[in-house]
Amino acid sequence: MTTPPPTPARVPAPEPASEPASGAADFEPAEFELAQVNIARMLAPIDSPQLADFVAALDPVNAVADTADGFVWRLQSEDGNATGFRIFGDDWLIVNRSVWRDPAALEAFVYHRSHREVLRRRREWFEKPVEAMTALWWVPAGHRPTEQEAEQRLTLLRAKGPTPDAFTARVTFPAPPPVAVPAASVGVDGVALAD
Repeated sequence: MTTPPPTPARVPAPEPASEPASGAADFEPAEFELAQVNIARMLAPIDSPQLADFVAALDPVNAVADTADGFVWRLQSEDGNATGFRIFGDDWLIVNRSVWRDPAALEAFVYHRSHREVLRRRREWFEKPVEAMTALWWVPAGHRPTEQEAEQRLTLLRAKGPTPDAFTARVTFPAPPPVAVPAASVGVDGVALAD
Protein backbone atom coordinates (compact mmCIF):
# COMPACT_ATOMS: atom_id res chain seq x y z
CA MET A 1 0.00 0.00 0.00
CA THR A 2 1.38 3.38 -0.89
CA THR A 3 1.44 6.32 1.44
CA PRO A 4 -0.44 9.41 0.23
CA PRO A 5 1.74 12.29 -0.92
CA PRO A 6 2.62 14.67 1.89
CA THR A 7 0.75 17.92 2.26
CA PRO A 8 2.90 21.05 2.10
CA ALA A 9 4.28 21.68 5.56
CA ARG A 10 3.74 24.98 7.34
CA VAL A 11 7.11 26.34 8.35
CA PRO A 12 8.04 29.78 9.67
CA ALA A 13 9.09 32.32 7.10
CA PRO A 14 12.87 32.61 7.00
CA GLU A 15 14.48 35.49 8.83
CA PRO A 16 16.61 37.73 6.66
CA ALA A 17 20.24 36.67 6.94
CA SER A 18 22.37 39.13 8.89
CA GLU A 19 25.56 37.51 7.61
CA PRO A 20 26.31 35.47 4.51
CA ALA A 21 25.81 31.73 4.95
CA SER A 22 28.91 29.78 5.79
CA GLY A 23 28.61 27.52 2.77
CA ALA A 24 25.65 25.50 4.10
CA ALA A 25 22.32 25.83 2.35
CA ASP A 26 19.65 27.81 4.19
CA PHE A 27 16.99 25.34 5.35
CA GLU A 28 13.95 25.63 7.61
CA PRO A 29 12.86 22.38 9.30
CA ALA A 30 9.29 21.15 8.88
CA GLU A 31 8.04 19.70 12.16
CA PHE A 32 5.68 16.77 12.66
CA GLU A 33 2.60 16.17 14.79
CA LEU A 34 0.88 12.93 15.79
CA ALA A 35 -2.34 12.02 13.97
CA GLN A 36 -4.68 9.43 15.40
CA VAL A 37 -7.84 7.71 14.29
CA ASN A 38 -10.01 5.48 16.40
CA ILE A 39 -13.23 3.85 15.39
CA ALA A 40 -15.90 1.85 17.17
CA ARG A 41 -18.84 -0.24 16.01
CA MET A 42 -22.02 0.88 17.77
CA LEU A 43 -24.31 -1.69 19.37
CA ALA A 44 -27.34 0.52 18.71
CA PRO A 45 -28.14 3.68 16.73
CA ILE A 46 -26.46 6.85 18.00
CA ASP A 47 -29.83 8.35 18.99
CA SER A 48 -30.96 5.24 20.90
CA PRO A 49 -31.50 5.09 24.66
CA GLN A 50 -28.64 2.56 24.84
CA LEU A 51 -26.12 5.18 23.67
CA ALA A 52 -27.66 8.13 25.55
CA ASP A 53 -24.99 8.18 28.27
CA PHE A 54 -22.22 8.02 25.65
CA VAL A 55 -23.74 10.93 23.70
CA ALA A 56 -24.18 12.92 26.93
CA ALA A 57 -20.47 12.45 27.72
CA LEU A 58 -19.26 13.76 24.34
CA ASP A 59 -19.35 17.50 25.05
CA PRO A 60 -17.59 17.29 28.44
CA VAL A 61 -14.91 14.89 27.15
CA ASN A 62 -14.38 16.97 24.00
CA ALA A 63 -14.01 20.09 26.16
CA VAL A 64 -11.22 18.34 28.08
CA ALA A 65 -9.54 17.38 24.79
CA ASP A 66 -9.85 20.90 23.38
CA THR A 67 -7.97 22.37 26.35
CA ALA A 68 -5.50 19.52 26.89
CA ASP A 69 -1.77 20.26 26.76
CA GLY A 70 -0.51 19.14 23.37
CA PHE A 71 -3.93 19.06 21.68
CA VAL A 72 -3.83 20.42 18.12
CA TRP A 73 -7.05 19.52 16.25
CA ARG A 74 -9.99 17.13 16.18
CA LEU A 75 -12.60 16.19 13.60
CA GLN A 76 -15.89 17.85 14.40
CA SER A 77 -19.08 18.99 12.75
CA GLU A 78 -20.89 22.26 13.38
CA ASP A 79 -22.37 20.77 16.57
CA GLY A 80 -18.90 20.14 17.98
CA ASN A 81 -18.64 16.36 17.76
CA ALA A 82 -17.92 13.75 15.10
CA THR A 83 -20.86 11.36 15.49
CA GLY A 84 -22.19 12.24 12.03
CA PHE A 85 -19.00 11.18 10.25
CA ARG A 86 -18.51 7.64 8.96
CA ILE A 87 -15.54 5.58 7.86
CA PHE A 88 -15.20 2.59 5.52
CA GLY A 89 -18.72 3.44 4.27
CA ASP A 90 -20.20 1.78 7.37
CA ASP A 91 -23.10 3.51 9.15
CA TRP A 92 -22.44 1.53 12.35
CA LEU A 93 -18.85 2.74 12.73
CA ILE A 94 -18.20 6.04 14.44
CA VAL A 95 -14.87 7.76 14.01
CA ASN A 96 -12.61 10.11 15.90
CA ARG A 97 -9.65 11.77 14.18
CA SER A 98 -7.36 14.13 16.00
CA VAL A 99 -3.86 15.58 15.96
CA TRP A 100 -1.59 15.91 19.01
CA ARG A 101 1.87 17.28 19.72
CA ASP A 102 3.23 13.82 20.55
CA PRO A 103 2.27 10.41 22.01
CA ALA A 104 2.71 11.63 25.59
CA ALA A 105 0.13 14.40 25.09
CA LEU A 106 -2.36 11.95 23.58
CA GLU A 107 -1.76 9.44 26.37
CA ALA A 108 -2.30 12.10 29.05
CA PHE A 109 -5.70 12.89 27.55
CA VAL A 110 -6.69 9.23 27.09
CA TYR A 111 -6.03 8.54 30.77
CA HIS A 112 -7.59 11.78 32.04
CA ARG A 113 -10.38 11.00 34.52
CA SER A 114 -13.30 12.08 32.32
CA HIS A 115 -12.11 10.12 29.27
CA ARG A 116 -11.16 7.10 31.37
CA GLU A 117 -14.71 6.97 32.79
CA VAL A 118 -16.11 6.73 29.25
CA LEU A 119 -13.54 4.07 28.33
CA ARG A 120 -14.63 1.92 31.28
CA ARG A 121 -18.17 1.82 29.92
CA ARG A 122 -17.34 1.28 26.23
CA ARG A 123 -18.65 -2.32 26.12
CA GLU A 124 -22.13 -1.00 26.97
CA TRP A 125 -22.13 0.98 23.73
CA PHE A 126 -19.67 -0.64 21.29
CA GLU A 127 -18.75 -4.11 20.04
CA LYS A 128 -15.57 -5.66 21.35
CA PRO A 129 -13.02 -5.15 18.55
CA VAL A 130 -11.54 -8.12 16.72
CA GLU A 131 -9.01 -6.05 14.77
CA ALA A 132 -7.10 -2.79 15.16
CA MET A 133 -9.51 0.09 15.68
CA THR A 134 -6.92 2.77 16.50
CA ALA A 135 -3.94 3.89 14.44
CA LEU A 136 -1.32 6.60 14.98
CA TRP A 137 1.03 8.19 12.45
CA TRP A 138 3.14 11.31 12.03
CA VAL A 139 1.97 14.15 9.80
CA PRO A 140 3.64 17.43 8.85
CA ALA A 141 2.71 20.20 11.27
CA GLY A 142 -0.50 21.86 10.14
CA HIS A 143 -1.76 18.85 8.17
CA ARG A 144 -5.23 17.50 9.03
CA PRO A 145 -5.76 13.79 8.31
CA THR A 146 -8.51 12.92 5.85
CA GLU A 147 -10.98 10.05 5.94
CA GLN A 148 -9.01 8.33 3.17
CA GLU A 149 -5.74 8.62 5.14
CA ALA A 150 -7.40 7.26 8.26
CA GLU A 151 -8.77 4.27 6.35
CA GLN A 152 -5.36 3.65 4.76
CA ARG A 153 -3.53 3.78 8.11
CA LEU A 154 -5.98 1.42 9.81
CA THR A 155 -5.80 -0.98 6.86
CA LEU A 156 -1.99 -0.85 6.90
CA LEU A 157 -1.83 -1.47 10.66
CA ARG A 158 -4.22 -4.41 10.33
CA ALA A 159 -2.18 -5.93 7.49
CA LYS A 160 1.39 -5.37 8.75
CA GLY A 161 1.17 -4.55 12.45
CA PRO A 162 2.94 -1.49 13.86
CA THR A 163 5.31 0.23 11.41
CA PRO A 164 6.56 3.82 11.23
CA ASP A 165 3.66 4.49 8.81
CA ALA A 166 0.89 3.23 11.14
CA PHE A 167 1.41 2.27 14.77
CA THR A 168 -0.32 1.92 18.13
CA ALA A 169 -0.12 3.66 21.48
CA ARG A 170 1.75 0.63 22.85
CA VAL A 171 4.23 0.39 19.97
CA THR A 172 5.18 3.90 18.85
CA PHE A 173 7.80 5.21 16.48
CA PRO A 174 9.63 8.53 16.71
CA ALA A 175 8.70 11.39 14.45
CA PRO A 176 10.63 11.48 11.20
CA PRO A 177 13.66 13.74 11.17
CA PRO A 178 12.87 17.31 10.13
CA VAL A 179 12.44 17.63 6.41
CA ALA A 180 14.84 20.14 4.96
CA VAL A 181 12.89 22.70 2.99
CA PRO A 182 15.17 25.09 1.10
CA ALA A 183 14.57 28.57 2.48
CA ALA A 184 14.16 29.85 -1.08
CA SER A 185 11.07 27.61 -1.46
CA VAL A 186 9.27 29.01 1.58
CA GLY A 187 6.71 31.72 0.88
CA VAL A 188 6.25 34.88 2.91
CA ASP A 189 3.36 33.26 4.80
CA GLY A 190 5.55 30.35 5.88
CA VAL A 191 3.99 27.76 3.54
CA ALA A 192 6.36 25.65 1.49
CA LEU A 193 5.97 26.54 -2.18
CA ALA A 194 5.24 23.85 -4.76
CA ASP A 195 7.79 23.09 -7.45
